[in-house]
Amino acid sequence: MSLQHLALPVVCAVTADDDFLEELIPELIPWFQVVLRKNYVDIARWTREAHVVAVLLDIDTDEAEAGTGYGGLPVLYELRKLNQGFVLISLSRSRTRSVEKKALEAGADAHFRSPVDISELRLALAELLQRRSDEAARETMRRQALESSRFQDFVGASEPMRIIYDAIEQVADSSVNVLIRGESGTGKELAARAIVALSRRAKKPYIRLNCAALPENLIESELFGNERGAFTGATEARPGQIELADGGTLFLDEIATLTLPLQTKLLRVLEDHQVQRLGGRTLRKIDFRLICATNEPLEEMARTGRFREDLYYRIHVVPVYLPPLRERTGDIPVLCEYFLEIHCIANGIPVKRVASDVLSIFEEHTWPGNVRELENLIQRLVITVRGDEIKPNHLPPRLQEHSAAAQEAALLPETGADFDVEIQRLEVALLSAALRRTQGSKAGAARLLQLDGQRIKYLCRKYSL
Repeated sequence: MSLQHLALPVVCAVTADDDFLEELIPELIPWFQVVLRKNYVDIARWTREAHVVAVLLDIDTDEAEAGTGYGGLPVLYELRKLNQGFVLISLSRSRTRSVEKKALEAGADAHFRSPVDISELRLALAELLQRRSDEAARETMRRQALESSRFQDFVGASEPMRIIYDAIEQVADSSVNVLIRGESGTGKELAARAIVALSRRAKKPYIRLNCAALPENLIESELFGNERGAFTGATEARPGQIELADGGTLFLDEIATLTLPLQTKLLRVLEDHQVQRLGGRTLRKIDFRLICATNEPLEEMARTGRFREDLYYRIHVVPVYLPPLRERTGDIPVLCEYFLEIHCIANGIPVKRVASDVLSIFEEHTWPGNVRELENLIQRLVITVRGDEIKPNHLPPRLQEHSAAAQEAALLPETGADFDVEIQRLEVALLSAALRRTQGSKAGAARLLQLDGQRIKYLCRKYSL
């Protein structure tokens, strides 16, 4: 067998009809490597092991054994379930449309009724295989584009994000304190994790504490730890988050919410590299790297006395500013693809796509909640949209109403429009509105639309108004 023959796509024909095979095989041999099966026994495993790319399945085969006729329909369904990439063509001697409908619903890409036009079958097979190949190539390109847009847990390849990636790489391997700044939802915690992952402390403890998530009476013991009996309910000694971060990294999110007394204690820890638990007398030597994050104007807070100026300079050694989503609109398409994929897979549904009109709307939106807002919206649309494409009418009204792209999409769909029909529809709408407002008075409607009396009469006759 030649190497050229081995390179041909492997097509499996499953039928017990020898007469049909005599016609089929000569037609397929020049373009495909054909393998034959007379029944459905273990067909799923066999097609996988033989690297079959297409199956021509006679659904009448073994119908007597199935007892209900068309025993190949469950096999067709099983093959499609096991491999979405298969090209599946069903064959049947039945002339009824219901059988064809059932075969297509079971997963067939095409259905042929006997007597089969072999040339047409071969062309359909070639076209379907080419379509699958094109789809696979597009998917490969899509994944490569998505992968090239990834940096640690970030997704995006816009210039503002490239600057951030460079900044993270530059600062990661040092031990200086870092302050990550940005609006809510821009990914400050992602930036902290990226810095840690690229640092020499990557395999050491990484402790995260959201300073705004705990009440004031708990945050102190959470940060610094406590000895037994230090306060009511302290039944045992426990280390704080700073102590747990020894040798590693401590990430304090929303640091601007710390009270001034807590800021003073944190400053002392940063200066002395020692921590003292609540109710304790012993100072414990501590070595950790501090990363902080905030969306508050610390400079203004320091100026007005709400944030210690000396602590500000301690944590503000290297600032990293994360851009809002409205400044990185070029990343919106790849972010949409990423969120669609992860949320569709998480919900066990086929991956949906976003219409180009929707992307235009997204790029016009200001995204006050930034990437988090976009992800939440995509997650919602994954659940609520029934079809495989998210269109402008699926979006929340607030997005549709304020988008020129949405208005344009409503006026002129992607598929185009009949100009004369749309003009007539507009004329009817204007005339009807004017007549309603004037209680059916054509003279009043003419004045409202700035038309002369003869023209409004002509238009009313034209549209039977």
